[in-house]
Amino acid sequence: MPAPSASRRAAAVAVAGLAPLALTTLATAPASAHGSMGDPVSRVSQCHAEGPENPRSAACRAVVAAGGTQALYDWNGVRIGNAAGKHRELIPDGKLCSANDPAFKGLDLARDDWPATGVNSGSYTFKYRVTAPHKGTFKVYITKPGYDPSQPLGWGDLDLSAPVATATDPVASGGFYTFSGTLPERSGKHLLYAVWQRSDSPEAFYSCSDVSFGGSGGGSGSGDGSGSGSGGSGGSSSSDGGGG
Repeated sequence: MPAPSASRRAAAVAVAGLAPLALTTLATAPASAHGSMGDPVSRVSQCHAEGPENPRSAACRAVVAAGGTQALYDWNGVRIGNAAGKHRELIPDGKLCSANDPAFKGLDLARDDWPATGVNSGSYTFKYRVTAPHKGTFKVYITKPGYDPSQPLGWGDLDLSAPVATATDPVASGGFYTFSGTLPERSGKHLLYAVWQRSDSPEAFYSCSDVSFGGSGGGSGSGDGSGSGSGGSGGSSSSDGGGG
C-alpha cells in the first residue's frame, strides 16, 4: 500500500488509541461530505474512530484491505448526489452500506464480527453526526427476524414497511441531529440502515449500524457517538453471531 500522505498521517495520530477524541477527529472530514450515524455507531464511523491506518477490529481491518484507507477518512461521504428518493433503484442488493460506491465497498463485507452497539427493544434516541446541516428527512430501518450478518445485505432483509425512526428537519445541536425511535423485539445481531434524504437537494446519505439485542447496558441511546468500540450507547461492543 502506498505511504500515507502527510495529512493522513496527521489524522491517524489524532485517532490512534484515542477513541474518546473521535468526535473531534470526525469534525475534520472533507467539507464536501456531511454525516453518518453516530449512535448506534455506523460501520464507517466506528472504523474511522479506530484509526484508518491501523484499525483494531478484524472487520475494520478488512475494510482497509478491501478498499484502502481513504473511505475511512471520508467517513461522512457515503452518499448519492442525485438520489431524489430513488434509493432502491440506485442501490442494488449487496451494496446498501456503500450506497453502491466502489470507494466504500469494504462496508458491504458480509461478516458476523462487525463491532456492534448493545441495544434493547423499546425507545431509543438516535444521534446522527453531522458536519454540514441540511433540511431533509431521516428514516431508519431494521433488519427482519432471521437476519444473517454473514450474508450480503439486501433490501429484502430490511423491514421497509415499518421504519424504527422517522424525523424531518430535526435541529442540529453539538454536532448531532438527535431524534427518537422505537426498536422492535429482536434477538442477537441485527442491522439498522439509515437514509437521510435532503429536501433542498436530490442528495441522500446512507449508513449501516450493527447492533446486538440484549447487549449489556444497551438501548439508552445515550452515547456520544464516538465509535469507541463500546457500542456508542454505553453497551459492550459485540462480535458474536446471531440473529432472529
